[in-house]
Amino acid sequence: MLEDAFTDLMTADPVAFRAKFRKMAADPGSFYRGTACLFYSDVAAQKDPWADERTSRIWIQGDLHAENFGTYMDGDGVLVFDVNDFDEAYLGHFTWDVRRMAASIALIGWQKALPDDIITELIEIYVRSYVEKIHDFVQTERDDVFSLGLDSTDGPVHDVLLTAKLASRIDLLEDLTVIDDYDRRFRDAPGVRQLDKNELHAVMAAFDSYKASIPKGKRSRRLNYAVKDVVGRSGFGIGSAGLPAYNFLIEGWTQALENDIVLSMKQGNVAAPSRVVDDERMTDYFDHHGHRTAVSQRSLQARSDPLLGHTALDGVGFVVNELSPYDADLDWAELVEPDQIKSVLGYLGQATAKAHCVSDDDSDDTLVEFQTEEAIADVLGGAKTTEAFVEDMCGFGLDYASQVRADYAVFVNAFRAGGFSEVTPT
Repeated sequence: MLEDAFTDLMTADPVAFRAKFRKMAADPGSFYRGTACLFYSDVAAQKDPWADERTSRIWIQGDLHAENFGTYMDGDGVLVFDVNDFDEAYLGHFTWDVRRMAASIALIGWQKALPDDIITELIEIYVRSYVEKIHDFVQTERDDVFSLGLDSTDGPVHDVLLTAKLASRIDLLEDLTVIDDYDRRFRDAPGVRQLDKNELHAVMAAFDSYKASIPKGKRSRRLNYAVKDVVGRSGFGIGSAGLPAYNFLIEGWTQALENDIVLSMKQGNVAAPSRVVDDERMTDYFDHHGHRTAVSQRSLQARSDPLLGHTALDGVGFVVNELSPYDADLDWAELVEPDQIKSVLGYLGQATAKAHCVSDDDSDDTLVEFQTEEAIADVLGGAKTTEAFVEDMCGFGLDYASQVRADYAVFVNAFRAGGFSEVTPT
């Protein structure tokens, strides 16, 4: 399955994939984060009693695990804790997100040496919170006003929002750029490369196309989107290994250098759920994977990044968004006691429900033309059915986490033995 999903990228950049595989070999949780394609191969073969004509066709995050939640500054300038990665987003069963997250919780619990009854309790907290928020959205006319922010959270989630609040744009700029001849440019650093004349010309043409992809409601009159510098980028995390990327430095709202903005233009990946969803309406809808990523983010996130857009370079799709200084993630290594983890999982359940039910006002999605909260609430039914749903998700989480640990051992042995044709262990 991994060879089938990643052969093209492994061939294009085997060194990047060796680094990816090294990171995946660290522990079962890291392996799980890098193998969404394997997860979908498995769940697509299972019956899903909660999927009907509507609930099998909603926007899902696609790679939901505990480390894909964090903070961002929304389009209104408000710090929010939410789902924060959309590379694998697609349309599919709403249960796929819930199941994937349940297994992630089980893996975290196992790696912290928690017994199964405690792990089951943790999953249950997450799932019940998700269900409760779905029903809340059914009863609320303005579901877009809900967010997890500084005034509506406590515990570790509140703490990570406070950490994000302390961040500043100038700190990010100081880290990534230098001032040369009274203006900023990107500094030389590992993973940064300069572009030759031909590549620079092609990349700038792609940037011009990107500007046209920003919805009219989000185009700023205060920005002229003037590019000061552009570089190639590499060295991303587990999920984005081997994907070409560029960073743009553009002038901010004023000529003052502390307002400059860094944009990331990264090649869109094949969404893992798309490998098991056979629907021509979806494949015909998207121009490329960068387009799909931008559309899905606006469909899963209220008041999304006003700089979010897409473009194509040499016929390949790229997604463009701001490299924000206000992104902060939970430190799961510091959450060691069950009570600490419980205080977080309720919020993660709410954030998952929000992603499934609340979209940006400028979303150009016409693929889902019904109220997803009503569709999900209908299949969950009353209290008895909800109990069955919770039991199903808890059982799946424990069982699939066990499967992941077994697959992880197979993967590590295969990698060490040189079992991948394009990526050698040394």
